[in-house]
Amino acid sequence: MRMEILTARTPAWAAVVAQASQLINGPGFRPLKRSVKTVAGFIVVDGTEVFIKCVDEGGWLKGWIRRMSGSRARRVLRGAEILKAGGFARPEPLAAAEARSMGAVQASYVISEVLGGARVLSQVVLAGGRRRFHHRCAVLGAVAREIRRLHDAGVYTLDLQETNLMVTGGDGAEWKIHFVDLEDFRRARTVSERRRMLNLVHLDRTIGRFLPRTQKLRFLYNYLGQRPGHDDAARWLKRFFGLRGRAERRAHAHRRTLPGAVVETHPPTPSRGRGDATVLRQA
Repeated sequence: MRMEILTARTPAWAAVVAQASQLINGPGFRPLKRSVKTVAGFIVVDGTEVFIKCVDEGGWLKGWIRRMSGSRARRVLRGAEILKAGGFARPEPLAAAEARSMGAVQASYVISEVLGGARVLSQVVLAGGRRRFHHRCAVLGAVAREIRRLHDAGVYTLDLQETNLMVTGGDGAEWKIHFVDLEDFRRARTVSERRRMLNLVHLDRTIGRFLPRTQKLRFLYNYLGQRPGHDDAARWLKRFFGLRGRAERRAHAHRRTLPGAVVETHPPTPSRGRGDATVLRQA
């Protein structure tokens, strides 16, 4: 296969990404994820630690489709530019390349800077245990306001989960939210209410399971920028839980199709309590 360099900060990084396949199979690679289609992790190059991600684009036909519609590497670069234009924090891509065979994209490679001192959102939220109420409120408030700013800027993502949000700050410093997994970011003239809710639903399905009802409510208020009236809250949450229920059913149906999967006969249905009109419930 031939390596097609899409971008590189310097000629040295172009040489590194051209050898990305060998690097991720070498002894110095520290894997963070290794699946059938994706390999991602860290490696030190000339004294600098970087993050490398390789994604298998599929067979020859899919490879041609990816070349026309945009490979994972190209989508990462596009997402990085979208976030940069809006002033949002994200890891800087150092180099990107495609492995091609007979013109079809077979694999994507991206090398990015490492976010020093950054931690996954859940690690920061849960730091100190359940007693650190004000700490959790501060972190979640910063996340809610940054997501609202993202949407107001006409940007959304197809995969907003807590593992795609990295956080720096604390100990007197302002919390800063970094968006990662850049390939799923999109720009729109206006981000619709449905797209906004879908982003919040995806986030609630991941980080929401760690949060009590009161902190979910605070998160909502921070996102909306104010405390809504009863009627507005009831309308907003009715639609929110409708979208969340459909997402749960789709996920449940997908799990049932996995080989060897053991799942419940019926998908879990959130209970409807008296506080549902005004409180984001724990899933």
